[in-house]
Amino acid sequence: MMLTVELLAALDVAEGVTGDPERRRLVIELFDGEATSLVRLARIFTDDKNAAEDLVQEAFIRLYRSAHRIEDRAKSAAYLRSIVLNLARDHNRRGLLSLRHLQSAEPPDHPDRPDETVVRTESQAEVIDALLSLSLRQRECLVLRFYFDLSEREIGSTLGISSNSVKTHCRRGMASMRALLEPA
Repeated sequence: MMLTVELLAALDVAEGVTGDPERRRLVIELFDGEATSLVRLARIFTDDKNAAEDLVQEAFIRLYRSAHRIEDRAKSAAYLRSIVLNLARDHNRRGLLSLRHLQSAEPPDHPDRPDETVVRTESQAEVIDALLSLSLRQRECLVLRFYFDLSEREIGSTLGISSNSVKTHCRRGMASMRALLEPA
């Protein structure tokens, strides 16, 4: 996946607008800093690397088209994460790939690249299965909190909910996971 000034310029030409160097700079900086983690985020919710990359690319295109409306650059990463999460929800809702109907994904027999190699022990698989059994909002909050190490305020900004709601979803999600994972 690659984002270039030429691609952004082509978007400008396709949309018949004059290029804005500041808008391009914002999107390129975010791409350089966030693209890899956004692909991981999308992959958690789609369980498909190609779909995850497509969703992230679409998120950057949407960000570029609406970058002129961003008043606070500090919130642009949260806005981008929310676009990715919404695209992943739409992707799953349309039945292209639904995590509710999938068994735990197994790593490929012959991964193409080392970053495709996933070592999953039985306990890791149990944690992932427990995470997938949570409500979507609880899963989003826990993934953003513990996998991406975002603060409650950053999660709230990403999901469009209050910090108190984030705390509640995290607490309830952790309680559900504890109940599922603790030995009987």
